[in-house]
Amino acid sequence: MSVEFRELECFVVLSEELHFTRTAARLYTSQARVSQLLRQLEDRIGTRLFERSSRRVRLTPQGERFLADLGPAYAAVIGAVDRAHARARGIEGVLRIGFVGTPYGVLLDLVGDFRTRHPQARAELVEMPLSDPFGPLLRGEIDAAFVTLPVADPALGIGPVVAADPLVLGVSTRHPFARRAQVDAEELAECAFVEIAGPAPAPWRELQSPTVTPGGRPIPRGPGAGTLQEVLSLIAADQGVMLFCDQFAGYNGRPDVAFVPVTGLPESAVTVAWRNGHETALLRAFVDASAGLVVPA
Repeated sequence: MSVEFRELECFVVLSEELHFTRTAARLYTSQARVSQLLRQLEDRIGTRLFERSSRRVRLTPQGERFLADLGPAYAAVIGAVDRAHARARGIEGVLRIGFVGTPYGVLLDLVGDFRTRHPQARAELVEMPLSDPFGPLLRGEIDAAFVTLPVADPALGIGPVVAADPLVLGVSTRHPFARRAQVDAEELAECAFVEIAGPAPAPWRELQSPTVTPGGRPIPRGPGAGTLQEVLSLIAADQGVMLFCDQFAGYNGRPDVAFVPVTGLPESAVTVAWRNGHETALLRAFVDASAGLVVPA
């Protein structure tokens, strides 16, 4: 007995929708064609698979047993086709994605959504040092990275902004600002900021460890650090302060550090970056997925 795949597809979709109009819409065909395909399948099998009336559609006992037998095989066929299509497009393998600090909230959502869309691919998160947020990418150690703007290196391409958050000031709980509801950007001149070690570019370091206030007042320098854990330890010891995005603060709370909102500064914005000239289908799929994210207002 020869059975057409379109008949089986119609049966599976109708068993999910139990509605001829919705089934026709999902199959991009007409209700008449759905009825025709179903009749053909029932004639081949020799029994009714659905009970249908003007009010409802439901599986017959024979239809339920047929669905139980067919379901796993149908899913396997669809999965095989999807995997072959992905291989043909090059959307398989491992994508190494760098991050600094904590891959919070929307960034983890993006990685999870990518894995759901492309189960034959794998996204691995790789931590990068605060002092070198672009080096692993430029050296080819990773394929892409979540990075905080600005990105000025012409060797790097960037995607859309995937997260934007207000800045907060990390201070020791012993610091006078720790008890404040907020701090104005001009008051940063009263703090010694932890220096971010190189080779992180100066414009990028300026975002988290500024040297002047928006009004031009010089900001004192404190001790240097190369990792975020070193920064947090120096802050806890009341040896310096630093700016963080609000979501980082939410994911990295500790009892000896307070995070105070800062007014008068632009938001911190995160994007996806990659090496120009090294784009792959796998990378393009990840960047395309990032374009669908909604950036908080």
